[in-house]
Amino acid sequence: MTTTTGTTASTRSTAVIGGERLARTGVQVRAAARLPAKLSARAWLLADWASGEVLASYRAHQRLAPASTLKMLFADTVLKKFDRTARHTVTAAELADIPSGSSLVGIQAGITYTVEQLWQGVFLRSGNDAVHVLAHMNGGVEQTVAEMQARAEDLQALDTHVVSPDGFDHPGQISSAYDLTLFARHGLRNADFRGYCATRTADFPAGGRKTFQIQNTDRLLTGSWGLKPYDGMIGVKNGYTTDAGNTFTGAAVRGGRTLVATVMHPENGANAVYEETAALLDWGFAQGSSAQAVGTLVEPLSEGGAPAGGAPGSRAAGAGSGTGAAASAGDAGPSTWRLLEGAGGTAALLAGGVWALRRRRAAARAEARAAARAGTGGRHRR
Repeated sequence: MTTTTGTTASTRSTAVIGGERLARTGVQVRAAARLPAKLSARAWLLADWASGEVLASYRAHQRLAPASTLKMLFADTVLKKFDRTARHTVTAAELADIPSGSSLVGIQAGITYTVEQLWQGVFLRSGNDAVHVLAHMNGGVEQTVAEMQARAEDLQALDTHVVSPDGFDHPGQISSAYDLTLFARHGLRNADFRGYCATRTADFPAGGRKTFQIQNTDRLLTGSWGLKPYDGMIGVKNGYTTDAGNTFTGAAVRGGRTLVATVMHPENGANAVYEETAALLDWGFAQGSSAQAVGTLVEPLSEGGAPAGGAPGSRAAGAGSGTGAAASAGDAGPSTWRLLEGAGGTAALLAGGVWALRRRRAAARAEARAAARAGTGGRHRR
């Protein structure tokens, strides 16, 4: 049985990446069973990791402030550039441009950290200080932002406009439930990405031989703030800022199947983003094969994905049926370490990257101001 609930506005004049149904404003689903009743988020999406099939969605391409879920794109862009055992001594200059009110892991100038520890600071504590240190190691914040924008274009995440590498609120910094799910799907093809986002606790340097323990802020992974750990949860990234509210992309494995859900801006309290994500994952696992696709997560251009039609930056038809590299491999089982690596590393699309970033900023700012919630500058944070 095919059903479409909610308002179904006419589709855009151009086709939409992932399928035309993802342009509609109402809930999109093709299954006999009803979706969870209490879904208050401004946008959400549920997809199968292996096949890329979008099983249900609501305003999949609505452009909203992403908060720290944008760190998934940062990691997917920078993670492979440095050996995890490499060591780096932090300077004061690398910590000087962190926005006031940021979430911090506690990095100090003069202390030497391994690259692995810096990434633990990014994934577990959503530390903007760790992000900025890695960005400076990568050639600076501006270069890293340009590389992230180029990576988003390669992934065909055309709702995303990057202004800062940490996801902190800035005019024009936007993404969508569809794009965030693309970032998570591609990131999970990398073993280090999977390992970091699934880590619950780690010891972090405090100077000398001293350390302190940090815990992952993903409440479905660790079980905290009144929530129980979600069965099969393997990450991926949560976030909160004034403009974004609470955002979360979570992935879980059950019975050899991996599902990914993104929830943006729920109306209720801080736990709602996790509760609504868990409800969508429960629904998806319960449906099995009865939930037919309403769209697809497209493949990166550099990994054989069919290019979207239309002008650069437009939302055009994506690569058809969700049978890309991950689909052909399948999902190997319930362990995060058995998620298969995807196709070869994404090519860096940096030619003219800084110029392209500046060109897109002005146009994106106007839309972001209308899309994002009113605020006077973001605060916090993860």
